[in-house]
Amino acid sequence: CAGTLSPTDAAVAVPKPRWSVSHPILPVLYVASDGAKEGSVQPFGIDRDSVAWRKTGEVGVGGSGTTHLWLEAPSMTLLAANFGSGSTSSVAVNADGSLGALVSTVKATGSGPHRRQASPHSHGISVDPSGRYVLVSDLGADRVFVYGLDRATHALSPEEAAPSRAFVAPPGSGPRHTAFSRDGRYVYLLTESSADSVTLRWHAPAGRLAVVQSLPISSAGLQGSKSGSEVAVSRDGRFVYVANRAENELLVYRTDAATGELSLAQRTPSGGAQPWTFAIHPSGRWMLVANKQAGKVQLFRIDSETGRLTDTGQAVEAADPVSVTFANE
Repeated sequence: CAGTLSPTDAAVAVPKPRWSVSHPILPVLYVASDGAKEGSVQPFGIDRDSVAWRKTGEVGVGGSGTTHLWLEAPSMTLLAANFGSGSTSSVAVNADGSLGALVSTVKATGSGPHRRQASPHSHGISVDPSGRYVLVSDLGADRVFVYGLDRATHALSPEEAAPSRAFVAPPGSGPRHTAFSRDGRYVYLLTESSADSVTLRWHAPAGRLAVVQSLPISSAGLQGSKSGSEVAVSRDGRFVYVANRAENELLVYRTDAATGELSLAQRTPSGGAQPWTFAIHPSGRWMLVANKQAGKVQLFRIDSETGRLTDTGQAVEAADPVSVTFANE
């Protein structure tokens, strides 16, 4: 990858697009659409020469406000977080990249102290390395739910353990997204409302989480509401990246391989207003940041030794960008 960014004429209209993920091998992109009554996932084939998109179907996911997707590649299971209905759904992915029917939907319960927390709001999904468990961060319930996943049937199963496996976050914190460490021993949780980066120890045999460390991502002088938006682990596992939407910043943390704890290495401007999310290139050398309010996607260079980010000054305009995905061509 040369590290250059330029727009193309390829575009397609999707009603209220919220998230996208790519097929691990085929040139197929899956896009979450936030329908008024029921959300859906729409697969698009990507032409290798023209980069044109071709819609190949649509599957309803049994919940409203579909806002996040995760493709569990070993089982070819597409998972969808439905923010509006507070549910999580699974859909089978066929060998040709097309989608099968909706397989399962699990509805969460719970609430929090803030007006946005009157009911569950499933916001982010990650799958543990074994493929046995699905972690769903729920902004409304102040929980990270831990559901079972049957790789053979693509079905999710609700919690039946007593006590519950769900991780209970501080009231009003609003869990948003999670990311596993590369060795699968730790989970990095980002809360939206309290804007905290929380390191959790993952006990794989029991499917349970325990707090190791919690760090505020907001600066001491912040005036106004806090807002965390995205978290990801570097390709080599040595760094954790976080987007601070309230202050238009990106944070880089070093990881302690022995303890999972984080230490701040860099705080830098995101290149625009409201960094909603970002994506790291498969090479690990580049990051694309979707600055929603600024209406642009900014390109950053990643230093492989220090993990630090450098704004390249390159950007492409995009109307309200909320998701960035590197797709197979």
